[in-house]
Amino acid sequence: MGLNKYSIGIGDRFGHQGKAQLQALIEAAEHGIEITPVWNKSFREHSIIGTTPKNTRNAADQAVAAKNWSKPYFVDADHIGLKTVDEFLSSSDFFTMDVAEEIGKPVADDMIRDFLQFCERFTKPFFVPGIDGKIDVNSTVVTKIAHQYLAGILEAEKIYRHITTGVNRQFVLELSIDETVYPQQPVDLFFILAAAAWLELPLDTIAPKFTGRFNKGVDYVGDIGRFSTEFEQDVLVVNYAIREFGFSPNLKLSVHSGSDKFSLYPIIQNVLKKYNVGVHLKTAGTTWLEELIGIAELGGEGLELVQEIYCKSLARQTELTGPYATVLDIDPAKLPSSEDVKNWSAKQFVNTLRHIQTNKEYNLNFRQLLHVGYKIAAEMGSKFQDALVKYEDSIAENVTENLFDRHIKPLFIG
Repeated sequence: MGLNKYSIGIGDRFGHQGKAQLQALIEAAEHGIEITPVWNKSFREHSIIGTTPKNTRNAADQAVAAKNWSKPYFVDADHIGLKTVDEFLSSSDFFTMDVAEEIGKPVADDMIRDFLQFCERFTKPFFVPGIDGKIDVNSTVVTKIAHQYLAGILEAEKIYRHITTGVNRQFVLELSIDETVYPQQPVDLFFILAAAAWLELPLDTIAPKFTGRFNKGVDYVGDIGRFSTEFEQDVLVVNYAIREFGFSPNLKLSVHSGSDKFSLYPIIQNVLKKYNVGVHLKTAGTTWLEELIGIAELGGEGLELVQEIYCKSLARQTELTGPYATVLDIDPAKLPSSEDVKNWSAKQFVNTLRHIQTNKEYNLNFRQLLHVGYKIAAEMGSKFQDALVKYEDSIAENVTENLFDRHIKPLFIG
């Protein structure tokens, strides 16, 4: 009951859209593409909304039963650390270990020495099949990489060992190093994987930080050519690490904040097909935005509700965006005023929010702010929850269409 070659993190802030999400994966299967669903929700999101990991498990199980889904599925303890993992142990079978805060911290000299001894044969230039030229390293370079990343991998080992003491079932293990200041180059990724092998971490996926901006819910910002080269080399590094260190042959890259990276999907698809490898894509926040679209597009009270959410989000912009500062780029001058939005039609609100870049009304600043505005909806309590039920059909149609047409098709089908 492991991950398929292709898997997708279908986060659902409010736990209502499981059936609509699964419908998109059912449609993918009809096109010959098997994708494993992974419901992911972080400790931060649970804290803001007032839910628990058990709620996520229940929502996933109920959706699976309703859609007669007989294939594997998982519930992810998303971005957990030692301080937060315990709450997820009874409900999760996928653990995303986030060690970004440990990156760069000091490590004892004897640990550095032991790691260098483990990978001694890679402390001089070596070839990675498929990458032109040798990986130009020496013991000094590897030592520098170890000082940068080893504390994080040691923390991951602690988290993993702790999970094994509380979970007696099979689970998927992901290492997340994407929320760091600087991207990891392929050579960094290789030695991160070497450290994971040294510490016997049975990784299934690894989420590096790629070059460029992976902002929440909007397209990639950066050098697409550079990303293309980097992503392909990362795939080759993972394949090489599988052979050299004995990782699972299914070990694959995970792309965090991968939702709506439309300009990258053709590149990723080409690499996946070229090397016959898989990927895990996280698309969490876009479900919440499709809920807003589904509520707004019918006008009336629904439109008034989402207008209220935007106006309150705008008034509390600093508070809402602060925790997500590294994955947002909002130009306040390009945010519409509350007065303007209150006078919008349903069509204008939807066009401004829906991620169709060819639509002249689309506003990525508006979209990013609402992406982190789910806290406002959570504070509304039953007022918003009742709307999710009342507008379920409209929401579900948007959720399925967004996941299948804008994500699955361009990434996995073409």
